[in-house]
Amino acid sequence: MTLEAPALDAAAPAAPSLEEAVLAVCRRAKAASRPLRVATRAAKDAALLAVADALVAATERIVAANEEDLARGRAQGTSPHLLDRLRLDPPRVAAVAAAVREVAAQPDPVGEVVRGSTLPNGLRLRQLRVPMGVLGVVYEARPNVTVDVAVLALKSGNAVVLRGGSAAASTNTVLVQVLRAALESAGLPADAVTSIDEHGRDGVGVLLTARGLVDLLVPRGGAELIQRVVREATVPVIETGVGNCHVYVDASADLRQAVDVVLNAKTSRPSVCNAAETVLVHSALAADFLPTLLSALHGAGVVLHADAASRAAAEAAGVPSVAVTDADWAAEYHGLEIAVGVVDSVEQAVEHIARWSSGHTEAVLATDVRVAEHFCAAVDSAVVAVNASTRFTDGGEFGLGAEVGISTQKLHARGPMGLSELTTTTWQVLGDGHVRL
Repeated sequence: MTLEAPALDAAAPAAPSLEEAVLAVCRRAKAASRPLRVATRAAKDAALLAVADALVAATERIVAANEEDLARGRAQGTSPHLLDRLRLDPPRVAAVAAAVREVAAQPDPVGEVVRGSTLPNGLRLRQLRVPMGVLGVVYEARPNVTVDVAVLALKSGNAVVLRGGSAAASTNTVLVQVLRAALESAGLPADAVTSIDEHGRDGVGVLLTARGLVDLLVPRGGAELIQRVVREATVPVIETGVGNCHVYVDASADLRQAVDVVLNAKTSRPSVCNAAETVLVHSALAADFLPTLLSALHGAGVVLHADAASRAAAEAAGVPSVAVTDADWAAEYHGLEIAVGVVDSVEQAVEHIARWSSGHTEAVLATDVRVAEHFCAAVDSAVVAVNASTRFTDGGEFGLGAEVGISTQKLHARGPMGLSELTTTTWQVLGDGHVRL
């Protein structure tokens, strides 16, 4: 009798490829989006309040993880301003939790009737807000965005796939864990919030082409990140903008206000996208007011990149400046630097902004109503401010609770993106046996 050789152990299944792993995350998010689509406002709000409580309870854990990211950033020579964007200390965690509660208190956009009518044949039409489905959000070193985006997505009935960048890897890992556990405790699917951080930059490439699983992509970060997403994505994209913001000080401006507004726009938090990067001053103010303004900026530690007329004013004020270049006019500095120019009219200011602006936020300081009205009508940006700092362009400041980003494109959403901007619409046609003749 011949004995058969013993069977060899079956080979272990191959590990999934990076593409398969990322698509699996997207599929889980897609499955989670279906119960979210029909979740009641009460269920969503209860989940958000659970998230807020969980964040406060996990403060020590979040801050410890954030310190790992900060230490790594310091070792890599990250600038102080970018480290500030990365930092989550206990007061900031408390502020993030408070923002979650504010979102919970916002009206639910899902089911809102945008418009409706009754046709002559008796058919009733309603256009309603409905969730997008699955959002993919790619962002950089701001871990608070992890929470902002997740809670806005949840409140508007969407699932979200996050990619938060390596600089905040430790913090984001903990935040996603806290979010998922809170959702599950509140009876909503944990996969409503997922992350592909572990799959790195290559994973982003898969997310950008996950058409059919991801319904909308929102990039939030620097120009390189945004352009990569716009260039490579096959999923629809809402472009959030680089913040090359301008302040124009007209000859009619209240000059005491003007110094305060320009300083606030530049120095209150220079690393963020709504900080001013260029100030344009009417030539009638070049001799008397501009030296005062430049002295104030220099006193606040701001490096001045000035045109010829502005350099003369800086010299008269006894403060240093460097010659402005085209790169300066186009720059988002993310720090205490500003480009300064002198113009002869509001029209010249508008022309300069049209050439160099990223379309984010522009401000005019003027008491002449005609100047302010012309500026508002002629400037083509997401937000235009009159006698106010550019720093107000923010979802929280606008009463939206939080924001996914500042959209600088013109389709679907523009400006701070809150709850309504994360919905689309559907038409309901209500009949009584109607047939088309």
